Amino acid sequence: MPAPRLRIRAIELYERPVRFVKPFRFGAVTVEAAPQAFVRALVAVEGQGEAWGATAEMMMPKWFDKRPDRSPADTVDGLRRSLVEAREGYLADSRLDTAFGHHAAFMPTMEPKLAAAFGPAQIDKAVLDGLLQVLGLNAFQGLGANVAGLDARLTADLGGFDLDDFLRNLSPLAEVELRHTVGLLDKPEDLAGHTHLHWFKIKLGGDVSADIKRLCELAAVLGEAVPGYRATLDGNEQYRDAAHVAELLDRIDATPALAGFRKALAYLEQPIAREAALARPLGAVAERVPVIIDESDDGYDAFPRARVMGYRGVSSKSCKGLYKAILNRARCMAWGPPHFISAEDLTCQAGLSVQQDTALVAFLGIPHAERNGHQYGEGFGSPNEADAFLAAHPGFYERRAEGTVRLATGSGRLPTAPLSGPGFAHSADPYWSGLSPLSNPTSALSEGVPP
Repeated sequence: MPAPRLRIRAIELYERPVRFVKPFRFGAVTVEAAPQAFVRALVAVEGQGEAWGATAEMMMPKWFDKRPDRSPADTVDGLRRSLVEAREGYLADSRLDTAFGHHAAFMPTMEPKLAAAFGPAQIDKAVLDGLLQVLGLNAFQGLGANVAGLDARLTADLGGFDLDDFLRNLSPLAEVELRHTVGLLDKPEDLAGHTHLHWFKIKLGGDVSADIKRLCELAAVLGEAVPGYRATLDGNEQYRDAAHVAELLDRIDATPALAGFRKALAYLEQPIAREAALARPLGAVAERVPVIIDESDDGYDAFPRARVMGYRGVSSKSCKGLYKAILNRARCMAWGPPHFISAEDLTCQAGLSVQQDTALVAFLGIPHAERNGHQYGEGFGSPNEADAFLAAHPGFYERRAEGTVRLATGSGRLPTAPLSGPGFAHSADPYWSGLSPLSNPTSALSEGVPP
């Protein structure tokens, strides 16, 4: 059956501050607080009714936009501007169309492209949630039935690929294994308390000697505390080029203390700055370790371009767009091994953000996912909000001994059954009246774009 058509009748944008419980350093940036965006969208589904959908996502500074002349506050303002631009564009489209059709019709105008995609990515999640609420379907049922109407109009390379059959035959996972983030300021000895985990994601700083020294410290702790562990490395664009990456791999291979770590290493994430990452082939580096793109994944053409350069994978992050993640997963199926999609995190906070991203990961069949919001963020906005989410999603959250509600990480796995209510993993709401309207994106004025 054809996907249902809908109109987007209203979009509301909010935010609230999130104070981190410990500093999070990735690449050249240390973050101790950041605002979280919240989106509500009212969708009217042709002949079926209407409902409000919702989503949330962190507005992390200096990740979507790392231009040196932009301050951290400027880059967050750019994400606000992306949300405002997307709201205006989606609401200006009064046609009846599929959820994916509305997405495909909107063309962001701002730069950089990764930041420009943030606004539509959030609105798409809220629209999908509203659509699923009207249809009475959960995320796994609705995505599997392609109620969003995904097609190949934005991915010409998938023109002969049967997307409906692909989606129908995906088998959502009953649980997703946690991959624990080790930030550049996190202490190696702290890993000894994570014996319930199997996967670890380790941030790199771009100084080969310093990175090797730190990897030796981390590997010593992991080898003792978590026998049989697996790891990924995240360069966060801190390496100059493929030769610089090869130097790191040479040092790892030449260091006896890292022999076990080398065997545990699954892949290397975005080591080279986005401006240079896809300019030249990875060469021999691609034969030594699978390398994936993350920050370079700024459009539907990014993964095919990266593939030509020797990259074998791409990250799924709902902050970059759920439809792009699904279509990139389809590419991995169409292209076959060794191509793969990983699940990375940009501090998905407790509530809608981590729920929807985990549901997407489970639907795509990605067995493990970076999850770091629970260790860096404060959690919910209020005790009442926390209680509501705990009651609506039991097993996904737990009440700790001190009384706070947190992600249920004790088993090292997140169950997905608690995310299977109608809607996009959304059975409880944030405290909407306690949120602030999205701040005016003042940086738009200095860039010649109306606020």
